[in-house]
Amino acid sequence: MQVHVNSNHIEGSARLQEWVGASVADRLDRYEEFLSRVEVHISDENAGKGGADDKRCQIEARPKGHQPLSVTHKAESLEQAIEGAAEKMRHALEHLVGKLESKAVGTGHLEQSLHEGESENPDALLQEEFLERQEALEKD
Repeated sequence: MQVHVNSNHIEGSARLQEWVGASVADRLDRYEEFLSRVEVHISDENAGKGGADDKRCQIEARPKGHQPLSVTHKAESLEQAIEGAAEKMRHALEHLVGKLESKAVGTGHLEQSLHEGESENPDALLQEEFLERQEALEKD
């Protein structure tokens, strides 16, 4: 997973970029194989002036084979903005992966692999269940 750090109105030293990249990569480490690239944009919205929630961090993650995900977090400090955005992205990726896993179960791909060791045809079992339910309904 590649992590690119871009800064606007914040002096983008190599040390800052390494720290931001490492912080985000640590939080999203679980999804490393799922992501091709992560873009981190940090900025000071007041350009050096003080103010509440003027530090902003936007993270755009690019999952392989899926549309990019983007989250933003504003806070009083740069560290809080980065941590907040990284946590939001971790949650968004967790949600996406959960949806993809439930979709695989819903289509039967995982269910079928669970029954591969059995000698019976899974469709025959479904047909038997259907016929049993039909008989039960006719008796009522």
